[in-house]
Amino acid sequence: MAVETHVLDDDCATITGWGRTAPTLARVRRPRGPSEAADAVRSSGARGAIARGLGRAYGDAAQNAGGTVLDMTGLDRILALDPTAGLVVCEAGVSLHRLTEALLPLGWAVPVAPATRYVTVGGAIGADVHGTNHPASGSFGRHVTVLELLTADGTVRTLVPGIPLFDATTGGMGLTGVILTATLRLLPVETSLMTVDTERAPGLDETMARLAAADRRYGHSVARIDLLARGAATGRAVLAHGDHTPYDALPRRHRARRAPLALRPALLPAPPPYVPGGILGRTAAGLLEELRYRGTPRARTGGLQPLTAFLHPHDGVPHRNRTPARAWSVPHVGSVPRAWSVPRSGSVPYQFVVPYGQEEVLRKVVRLIADRRCAAPGAVLQRFGAGGPGPLSFPLPGWTLALDLPAALPGLGAFLDALDEQVAEAGGRVFLARDSRVRPETLAAMYPRLGEFRALRAALDPRSAFTSDLSRRLDL
Repeated sequence: MAVETHVLDDDCATITGWGRTAPTLARVRRPRGPSEAADAVRSSGARGAIARGLGRAYGDAAQNAGGTVLDMTGLDRILALDPTAGLVVCEAGVSLHRLTEALLPLGWAVPVAPATRYVTVGGAIGADVHGTNHPASGSFGRHVTVLELLTADGTVRTLVPGIPLFDATTGGMGLTGVILTATLRLLPVETSLMTVDTERAPGLDETMARLAAADRRYGHSVARIDLLARGAATGRAVLAHGDHTPYDALPRRHRARRAPLALRPALLPAPPPYVPGGILGRTAAGLLEELRYRGTPRARTGGLQPLTAFLHPHDGVPHRNRTPARAWSVPHVGSVPRAWSVPRSGSVPYQFVVPYGQEEVLRKVVRLIADRRCAAPGAVLQRFGAGGPGPLSFPLPGWTLALDLPAALPGLGAFLDALDEQVAEAGGRVFLARDSRVRPETLAAMYPRLGEFRALRAALDPRSAFTSDLSRRLDL
């Protein structure tokens, strides 16, 4: 899947995040090795450089208005595999899809899988992405044993966990340097299937109770929550719990017994080039949520799903960000806007986490969204375990809700600012990889170690060689 860029000449392009918001103009370089990456950083000029993978960050983290963007997909080699230790060494531009294709037939899987496998290893580390198994497995950075980082002085540093620079790089949104290679600890698997139990929960409290209970029984758990339901049904959800299927658990005549580790991608047809805007409006979204909820049995156990379908639901519909529901209409080419502007159409991604003990804040936010009658299909609620060591790593022990809100919602900017304040007051935070509009002063309240990150950057990169639209907007 291509990076979201539109090339204007030999090396200039307008670039957006996956949410297709606020396009900016930058010079694009595609290094093929460490020396070319170092040359690109040295020649980036006053506006600096930022590394970019497959463009799946929703906001402006991998954009750099007027500067240089390093397209890292040219560094896409798998360098070594140690099947005894379960370790793989690869370049930062390798996608999780490519790793899955190469490793699954050998009985290995990536241990943390975000909702799409079309992200690069470097991007997964830079955003410290998480999956539906966070309480048990943590986020992506926990499974990196070594990484090589090109820093602003042109040095390639070998880093291991526990070193402040390593920790700051996990979740650091590419602002500590360019990740060149990484060594990942893998997960052994016997089949390419997941054993999945599904159930319905009639309201938010029951949804949370069942997710909490699932931590003790399953490796993966997630709830698709209906944010249009109100009254007693507020927060009702369809829950899915899963584990990797061992070979002996396959039914006797199941076709997977002949090829248990074959990659079985689940893919729906691409959306048509034009979808009427009303199809994703409140009425249609409400009907879809009702059908999804009513069409799911109260409880079903032992279903078998392809690993890719369960772990990477966003890959089921290719180019899902290109439908009108994700189209943006207010460009800011060449510079970053001083204030966030609401586009006339499309949807705004929003993800936050609040700590355990702050469940009332989660209830209040869900009620506020439900009362606004927002069409927010595909919203998911899950639990986080222990957070990572990075100052800007998103997860912390608590509840995380991810959703898309309609951009045409009246007063959306003020509404999200109000939600931010409640999340910050509860000791929570928003996910920078899905953000394009949080205020700098609010971010400081959400990330108490922000000063530590800024100090490390100032010492490591005093001239801000690594810069992005996000870092300028938030004064990182």
